[in-house]
Amino acid sequence: MHKTELRIRVFGDSCLRKRAKRIAEVTASHRETLSQMARIMYEHSGIGLAAPQVGLSESMIVVDVGSGLFKMINPRIVKKEGRQALEEGCLSVPGICIKVNRARRVRVKGQDEFGNPLTVDVESLLACVFQHEIDHLRGKMIIDYASFMERLQVSKKLKGLKKRSSHEAMCQPEQKSCQLHL
Repeated sequence: MHKTELRIRVFGDSCLRKRAKRIAEVTASHRETLSQMARIMYEHSGIGLAAPQVGLSESMIVVDVGSGLFKMINPRIVKKEGRQALEEGCLSVPGICIKVNRARRVRVKGQDEFGNPLTVDVESLLACVFQHEIDHLRGKMIIDYASFMERLQVSKKLKGLKKRSSHEAMCQPEQKSCQLHL
């Protein structure tokens, strides 16, 4: 693993658009990184965080919607059912909320922090968060779900975030009332 300062990266940072690399062997360093990611997520009042959001191009996520912390390596969605649309915010796109259509129930397979196989069946909010974080591992962000009109409405904010990102500024999320801050 590369030693990188773990901090929330904002829209415009190139690491957010790269596909995360699969982890071949889970190490103590990965466990430490997952714990640091969880700390950062909680400090920023998030309910999910993917490694690319803290500058790491590795396939790891943490999720906690209030029912317990999930730490997952190499997560992938293997089954989807139903539909739901929730307004989502993102720690990497502060101040912007986008309504996103996602599956209502998903089965996610991957590994736990010790490299053991892990399968979770989740629904509603938890399903939404897993899908959001797995999107980050593929370089996809909520802004990619925005309609043309929504993009026009937030274009000024996006330009400001890109400028912030180019100056390597630490993210201090602007609060906006979204259902989800992921």
